[in-house]
Amino acid sequence: MSRKLKVVAVSGSLQRPSRTLVLVDQLLAALGEQIAIESRVISLGDIGPQFAGVLYRNQLPAAVEESIAAIESADLLLVASPVYRGSYTGLFKHLFDFVHHEALTDKPVLLAATGGSDRHALVIDHQLRPLFSFFQALTLPIGVYAVEKDFEGYEIASPALRDRIALAVARAVPQLRDALPATASTPQPTPANAPAVRKPAPVALAA
Repeated sequence: MSRKLKVVAVSGSLQRPSRTLVLVDQLLAALGEQIAIESRVISLGDIGPQFAGVLYRNQLPAAVEESIAAIESADLLLVASPVYRGSYTGLFKHLFDFVHHEALTDKPVLLAATGGSDRHALVIDHQLRPLFSFFQALTLPIGVYAVEKDFEGYEIASPALRDRIALAVARAVPQLRDALPATASTPQPTPANAPAVRKPAPVALAA
């Protein structure tokens, strides 16, 4: 039986409730409809105050260190941040400053962001994608950007945004299936009464 894909989502929002967190939840739900996943959400609104002033990884509280270890061991990262001053939030970057620079090599990353208007839609390609290129991660081809008008309160109301989520997941799933190692499948035992398989006798080759 194949194991589930381990998905770790990181929300860079410090607010609760949060449109960024709503977007993360919808992306996870869409992924779960297409492929078997085991998901975890790391919200900076929850852990941010615990590491905001920390300079070195060995000084991190145990809960934050465990969150970083989860990021490093994920099969897929889903990262999302609200746009602040034209980029991701400072604590979002500070969290990834603690991630080992080789821990995300070849790891698939699905990018998402929320902003006040369409003017910041390129934050995914101009800010998030270069950050994860530094880690040599495999950023998935389609990111998801949402603006305030896509929501009613803290629920997605835009059909266009729902279509974008569906498209991002559809383009991601084939690569995610490939990300699961072959060892994820458990070999079936050979029945006790199965006939023995005879190996052909070795053939001597002419000198």
